[in-house]
Formats: sequence, C-alpha cells, structure tokens
Amino acid sequence: MSGSELTRINKYLSEVGYCSRRAADALLEQGRITINGVVPELGTKVAPGDEVCVDGKAVSAPQEERVYLAFNKPIGIVCTTDTRVEPDNIIDYIGYPSRIFPIGRLDKPSEGLIFLTNDGDIVNKILRARNNHEKEYVVTVDQPVTDEFLRRMRAGIPILDTVTRECEVERVGSHKFRIVLTQGLNRQIRRMCEFLNYRVYKLKRIRIMHISLDVPVGKWRHLTSDEVAEIHRLSSSSAKTFDTDK
Repeated sequence: MSGSELTRINKYLSEVGYCSRRAADALLEQGRITINGVVPELGTKVAPGDEVCVDGKAVSAPQEERVYLAFNKPIGIVCTTDTRVEPDNIIDYIGYPSRIFPIGRLDKPSEGLIFLTNDGDIVNKILRARNNHEKEYVVTVDQPVTDEFLRRMRAGIPILDTVTRECEVERVGSHKFRIVLTQGLNRQIRRMCEFLNYRVYKLKRIRIMHISLDVPVGKWRHLTSDEVAEIHRLSSSSAKTFDTDK
C-alpha cells in the first residue's frame, strides 16, 4: 500500500466531516478513538478499509451535502461539540438535524456571529488564513473610552507572552468601542482591556471576514454559495503566508 493512500487520523475525521482536526486531536488524547479496535497514537494514519470509531461508534464519510451556517450565539452558550455539556452546548442549542461543529470559538460570556459546518477542510483554511480573517467586535466596558485607551489598544498589548498585533479600534460610545482583530488569542479582547484596567461588560462579534451578523440572537441561517466561495477564496490566498504564525 502506498503512502498516498494513508491519511492521518485527525485529517481523516476532518475530511469525513466528523469534527475539526483540533477536536480530533482532543478526542485522540482522551482515548475516545479506535482504529480496528485499537486506541491509536497521535499521528497514526488510517488506511483504506480501516474501521474508525469514536466512543465505540463507527465513523464514515457522510452522504449529505456540506452545511455552512451563520449563527448568532447568545450569552451563556458554550462553543463545544461535547453534548455532555448540558444544557448549554452550541450543538444541542441549535438542534441541526445532521452533525456540525463550530469554526473557532466565542467565549461563553460573549455573543454574536460564529460559523458552524460539517466541512473540516474549510475549518483548517479559515484558522490558517490570518491576514484575511478579520473579526469585528463591539465591546462595552466599565469606564469611559479615552483617546489613550484607544491608542494603546491599537498599538498592541502584552498578553500571553506576546504582544497583540496592531489593530483597528474606534470609539462608538462613551463606554463602547469597535475593534477589528486578525488574531484569535484566548480571551484576547478581555485580556487586552484587563491590562489597561478596564473590565468588559459586554462583547459582541458582529463580523467574520466578509460576513456580517444579520440574524437575531439565537437564530441561524445558511451561508449562500457566494459567501462560501468567498471564504474559500480569501482563505486559500493567505493559507501559506501565515502557516508559521501560530
């Protein structure tokens, strides 16, 4: 059997639409995946004819069409595919009839736009497409938004052993600002504000890439074919440029 017929387990689960590669790695670490009845190691490859199971249930390529959703996540909903997180996991909340998973994350206390899909490849493209992957937020804080606060937020804040990239920040109210990020550091905006002694009261994501939030809280819609095509175009054009920026 040639090497070209072998696929890493995380890529396999992504390609068949079960979950993202990152989620597959987590399942692997938890010992919830088997190949031909054996728990594999990280990096193990799947050969044609192998039986892959998660939690004892066989995984195979789905027959349904690819699904791409734009969802307005309410505060309190957790962006996880683990339906053991009850009753506030995103999968059970949406109740979509086929398997889907979120692209990226939005913190439990935050609300706004998040994509969900059964297309593992587009997840990897988006997460790599750092320079064209803009995310826009409106944030309410506990103190007046000053010119100095805006200047420092734009220039970069030291958090998580790095300095955040320069970004677009604009005051939109006495205690409210709009910010556009091309990074996805853990709790990035909250940490940036905390460094400047500001506390975030409300955080809402209103845009991802070229798609703006246009559905009510708790509702979702299918992305159009043009929107999906543009995601692929933006992601493909920048995937290699920022592969090393992790």
